Amino acid sequence: MIRVLVVDDQQLLRDGLRAILEGAEDIEVVGEAGNGREALRLGRELRPSVFLMDLQMPTMTGHEAIRAIRADPLLAATPVLVLTTFDADDDVVEAIAAGANGYLLKDIDADNLRRAVRNAANGQAEMAPGVLRQMMNRIARLPTRKSREEEIAGLTERELDILTHVGLGLTNEEIGRALYLSPETARTYVSRLLTKLGARDRAQLVVLAHRAGLVDPTAD
Repeated sequence: MIRVLVVDDQQLLRDGLRAILEGAEDIEVVGEAGNGREALRLGRELRPSVFLMDLQMPTMTGHEAIRAIRADPLLAATPVLVLTTFDADDDVVEAIAAGANGYLLKDIDADNLRRAVRNAANGQAEMAPGVLRQMMNRIARLPTRKSREEEIAGLTERELDILTHVGLGLTNEEIGRALYLSPETARTYVSRLLTKLGARDRAQLVVLAHRAGLVDPTAD
């Protein structure tokens, strides 16, 4: 069972998200928080599988809460899936840099929201359409300490293929179909990439793939 903690300052929206998520047999909303500080307290108490978090909240914003979650030994490994109205460059980049595992907009439909929660619980990055490209265009303009060659030095040809497909936002199942691998094999390669590249999560692999030039940010 995937245990979700819903974090949003609007009660009506929390009620709607609970109804949507609990429409799935494998998802349970274990708690609700109205700001980041409540999310931290309830997270330590309830130990959810996934935080589903808004950004613009009183007392402690979503960005602040994500950083605090990543700094908390009890919660650091818990995926945080952002669900917000805002897709401004600064919000996207700050959330991912803080440690968010995905970034969704509130116009998402119920089926895709439930799918995104499942993927987040399985360690997969989720991005709203258009947000990934926006984030990559912004990050591509930032200075880096390593050259493109240094970033991916030591990867095998197959690992480069996997990293490229991760950079395109594909799931393990989609990577498997594209490269004629089982989903389990694709997952093993992704885990290996996390270790070899020192990446915290799949979202960082996406950043590395784009920064290393494996994915064309202008491609459709």
